[in-house]
Amino acid sequence: MRPERATITILTATLNAEQHLPELIESLTKQTDSDFRWVVFDGNSTDNTVELLNEAQRMLNILILQARDFGIYDALNQGLERIDTDYYLVVGADDRLSPEAVQMYRQTAIISGMPDFVAASVRVRDGVQAPRSGQGWWYGMRGVSSCHSVGLLIKRSLHRRYGMYSRKLPIAADQLFVKSALAGGASISRTSFIAGRFGTTGTSETDTIGVLTEVFRVQIATEKYKSIQYLIFLIRILRHAFTHRANHIH
Repeated sequence: MRPERATITILTATLNAEQHLPELIESLTKQTDSDFRWVVFDGNSTDNTVELLNEAQRMLNILILQARDFGIYDALNQGLERIDTDYYLVVGADDRLSPEAVQMYRQTAIISGMPDFVAASVRVRDGVQAPRSGQGWWYGMRGVSSCHSVGLLIKRSLHRRYGMYSRKLPIAADQLFVKSALAGGASISRTSFIAGRFGTTGTSETDTIGVLTEVFRVQIATEKYKSIQYLIFLIRILRHAFTHRANHIH
């Protein structure tokens, strides 16, 4: 017997995000399924972030939390402590959801029997990133699921089994959590609908060396054949070095 509902929280960490929030708020108010809660953990912004969130409370069911944090995953962990829904969806301040995102996530979760993850496609720059399977050895988390932000509905109870996001990985803690959960037997439903657009202003998109290093650490921790991961890491570092050199020459 299929469950009648799948409750959803949208979880966002903010810090001085006033330039991005209006478009995110607009995308949330346009959802075809408005039965969700938006939990925002703000790391004590000094701009108009909180004012924008307070204004949005007229249109959305928002819980605003404010406290100092030690990076995005610490903020997400603190936000998760206040979530009581079946699922949550991480959405960054510079991300945008498609109008049907909440509706499609809920329907897919119910039809699929309430799996641990529901992975959707995500627009990234000029392309679309679809969920993958069986390619974690090469693509990391995105080789077995989808983009963590916007593209992955996550069952909240997974954190009781696999822990919270690690503060030891300020860029790739999401990858360690998702890959560890799937390796431990967590279930996933992969679907093709486009859940929205992933913003490219965060650290994961600007600190290439940091990303390569942390993803390598995750791969070493989660993949069986370590020597292959060392080789892949070397290839990617060399490719980055050649690209960086070529860009400076031109």
